[in-house]
Amino acid sequence: MCNNNNDVESCRCIAEILTVINVLQQNANCCGDTCLETCDRGFLGCGTTTLGCNTRPVILYTCSGGTTPFAIPTTRENVVCGDEGVNCSNVFRVEKVDGCCATFRVLAENPEPTALTPYVATNSFFTMNLNCVCALRCLPDTFVECI
Repeated sequence: MCNNNNDVESCRCIAEILTVINVLQQNANCCGDTCLETCDRGFLGCGTTTLGCNTRPVILYTCSGGTTPFAIPTTRENVVCGDEGVNCSNVFRVEKVDGCCATFRVLAENPEPTALTPYVATNSFFTMNLNCVCALRCLPDTFVECI
């Protein structure tokens, strides 16, 4: 990982976790079991109060970014994070995993957040070579409308 290597073996750890998350999101079947809240937990939500979860948001850290999370604009316009007036997010929903490539949807902060819906879906997507990802942080399972 982190060496411009296109070897599938070097991205296996991150790719396998993202694949599990993607399958869970596609099935979006919550259950009432309790467990450790890890990225590869076998279901979305963790209790009867979280029924309806359809997303396990993730934050990505790249090999060159150090401790700064990877961020992408929340719109499809040709803009760059850091430019004045550009809204960016570092919270994503995995949409597809294919070998060492993953496609993500950018999630934006909900302007009217609730306990279950802190994010809203955007139409901003990106595909990332998972060889560039050195760390993955999962946020609490949630419901995102318009998925």
